[in-house]
Amino acid sequence: MHALSESSLRPLSYREVVAKYPEVPHFIILKIDVQRRGVTYTEAALTQADPARHMLQARSIFHSIGEKESLVPVSLLLRDGTSILSGPRPNATDPYVVDFIDGRLVLTDHGEVLEEVEYWLKPDFYDRLTSSGKPMWQVATPRPQRLDINPYAYCHYWDDGKGCKYCNIAAHYNKERRLNNKPLRLDPRDAYESVREAIRQPGRFLTVGMTCGSILGDGELFAEEVDIYIETLQAIGENFTTRRFPSQLVASAFSLEQLQRIHEQTGLLTYTSDIEVLDEEKFNWICPGKAVRPGYREWKRRLVDAVGIFGRGYVNTGIVGGVETAKPHGFATEEDGLRATLEEAEDLASKGVSTVYCVWVPITGSVFHKQQAPSLEYFVRLAQGLDSIRRYYGLLVDMDNYRICGNHPDTDLSRI
Repeated sequence: MHALSESSLRPLSYREVVAKYPEVPHFIILKIDVQRRGVTYTEAALTQADPARHMLQARSIFHSIGEKESLVPVSLLLRDGTSILSGPRPNATDPYVVDFIDGRLVLTDHGEVLEEVEYWLKPDFYDRLTSSGKPMWQVATPRPQRLDINPYAYCHYWDDGKGCKYCNIAAHYNKERRLNNKPLRLDPRDAYESVREAIRQPGRFLTVGMTCGSILGDGELFAEEVDIYIETLQAIGENFTTRRFPSQLVASAFSLEQLQRIHEQTGLLTYTSDIEVLDEEKFNWICPGKAVRPGYREWKRRLVDAVGIFGRGYVNTGIVGGVETAKPHGFATEEDGLRATLEEAEDLASKGVSTVYCVWVPITGSVFHKQQAPSLEYFVRLAQGLDSIRRYYGLLVDMDNYRICGNHPDTDLSRI
């Protein structure tokens, strides 16, 4: 595997990384860098965003687009089908620019045209209302081939200020509740109706993804969160004739008994629980609430327990790639961060748990909003490493691949 550039030297540019790593498709390298640096749009590019055709509104637990603001494209597609979950980046200092030049939508970097792009197309159900009057785009946010549903909009690790330091979920919820009257809890019937309408469009969606913030509760840890997921999954499941339906739950680290209950009482097919940081010391600093309840080692143990219920290839964990290098207590060098992360990922893989990553963005509303993410080269190496580990241990990642999720550069490599 290639060695990282010395930290004392200038980080490699996009073009230089593409030249150094010819075995990695340039589309994936570009995706990573756009997520790292953010993206903005020229007026000419925005004129090509058609409200009748393109997704210009989205609501998630981390960001909202097009609520009461100007409508902008939700995200981008590259020519090979690679999704870029670009999202809003108001604090981006050196973003890529989407422009409309010579009749083409293009991604540019300091005036240089790099690639053609497309805006995400709007599915048929997008502008419909539920029977309660809720816009369906606010209930089920579409990706190119997945529906995202958030049954609960807040994370209670923030109740005592111990939420994950890279995360903006609490700040975002408080803002959206004030500005857009965003509800804390999603009505399961709204979820049922939105999924019912969405799957009427032939070939548009492959799966339903579901996630919310952690709900700790006063008694058994995560008991209320489990109840909310079961109720919502059961409502959605009414739309399907099979016992199990294509679905992914991204949730807290549930106990063996809680996982068994979800598996027995719903049609859930796959389970993900994001450990966020693959190093116990860094985890304890970056995720102080999770470090206490249930703790790093217990989180890992519960992931392994889930394999016994859902099976190999149906359980994974997500990390916020790069956050392990945050200052002042993160890894001193990118090489150290990469080595430690991949060692822990291999330990999980040997027990049947895949690891995927999303690109760390120091986002407004998070404790780490003034931090700096590591180099583009680091993220490319991390993608290669995680992909190699899965291949070695024979772990399929179809549950979270480029078509179903689109947010993980490492699973994009599974196409090769």
